[in-house]
Amino acid sequence: MTELARPFAETTATREIADLRRAVSGPVWDPGDVDVVAELAGFNLAPVHQPVAVLGATSAEDVAAAVRWARARGIGVGVVATGHADFSHRGVLVISTKRLDRCDVDPEARTVTVGAGVKWSRVLEAAVPHGLSAVTGSSSDVGVVGFSTGGGIGPIVSRFGYGADRVRRMRVVTGDGAVREVSPTEDPELFHAMLGGKDAAGIVVEMTVELVEMTRFYGGSIFFDAADASAVMHAWRRWQPTLTENTTTSIAILRMPDMEAVPPPLRGRTVVQLRVAHLGPEIEGLEVVSPMRRVATPILDMVEERPAAAMDAVHCDPTEPMPAWATGQFLQSVDDDTVDALLAAAGPQHELPLIMVELRAIGGKGMRGTAGCVPRSPFLVGIIAPMVPPLVEVVPAVAHGVLDALAPWSDGTVPVNFASPQTIAARPGACWSDEARARLVEVSRRVDPDGVLGGRRLGLR
Repeated sequence: MTELARPFAETTATREIADLRRAVSGPVWDPGDVDVVAELAGFNLAPVHQPVAVLGATSAEDVAAAVRWARARGIGVGVVATGHADFSHRGVLVISTKRLDRCDVDPEARTVTVGAGVKWSRVLEAAVPHGLSAVTGSSSDVGVVGFSTGGGIGPIVSRFGYGADRVRRMRVVTGDGAVREVSPTEDPELFHAMLGGKDAAGIVVEMTVELVEMTRFYGGSIFFDAADASAVMHAWRRWQPTLTENTTTSIAILRMPDMEAVPPPLRGRTVVQLRVAHLGPEIEGLEVVSPMRRVATPILDMVEERPAAAMDAVHCDPTEPMPAWATGQFLQSVDDDTVDALLAAAGPQHELPLIMVELRAIGGKGMRGTAGCVPRSPFLVGIIAPMVPPLVEVVPAVAHGVLDALAPWSDGTVPVNFASPQTIAARPGACWSDEARARLVEVSRRVDPDGVLGGRRLGLR
């Protein structure tokens, strides 16, 4: 296939989409249908999709039939679930998986089996009655499948590892239109490729994930004034190596908008946010965090004992949809010079179009895990920016300038869930080591010989 999509003539398109409707049970829309916008709308409002057609899949068989339909016509396939990514799908068949909503907890096995449209919030709600929780992302509004196939680096990564480390089996539709059951023992190479490879080799329609025993934690955010940025960030750098696996932390420079959704003490201010998730009793957590509380006077201290389902309170991610753009990279180390370089490039003294520049400490089981093809590094830097005019033209350059300033501490790998389209275009394959990329390409070519799925979008084809 020389192109990801060959444009239809209008009369041909009507006939071809009718064939797709006959092949599936879920609803199918052509590009001009008024319901397309609502179907593809997600949390991130930045993507502008221009599909050949849209399928609201209701089963694995729907997804497989749609992939075969697209493959026969030389058309690529894109996937949309909760819509947190900033990729725009153009000239492809887009499959919406939000109707795949199975969510079954097995308390004896300590697992949950979910469809591709399920968010972590629903898993947490279902797990709580059994004294269980999950290795989620910083926001429970994120989908289980997208988080896990991107590796899954969350607020308790030091203790429980990546989200990918908790996946036990998947049901996958590959680019040849086959439905496959994959696990560490059933097609282990495809299983490995799916965890960290997103949709390069297949589309996950169902996933079984191991849950964790956790009912409460001590955590949240402490916000400091911009004037204390250097003192707080250097203190975090010295404090972080003293912590055990039970404590996962990160620190961020936030440029807060002047909006009602922002707590009044933070509105319109640039602040430093310390995030903490300690898996232990409150009295222990108080002692662990006390050195950081003495560094400077907080504007707002929201670290306290919380129920396990309140993990969103650690990062305090936005809860309302917004147009956003993200990028990042792994860091092999963080020292005082790293902090100084970050402050020089993105500190409060600059007026930058960046909402957040963060340093996350991974460590512990997050470093030692082996599942999937995701890189394992002790730290990462993440950047989030609003993607609205006129910032659209300048945000990528500004953000990549910050990454360049931290390049001496990085091997150049990028977390795939942080990889912007611009980053992938400039650095194809940057989301994986050379060995992992070679394995991923090999599997992708085996199960997606025509390059129908996301391998091309991810810089692998």
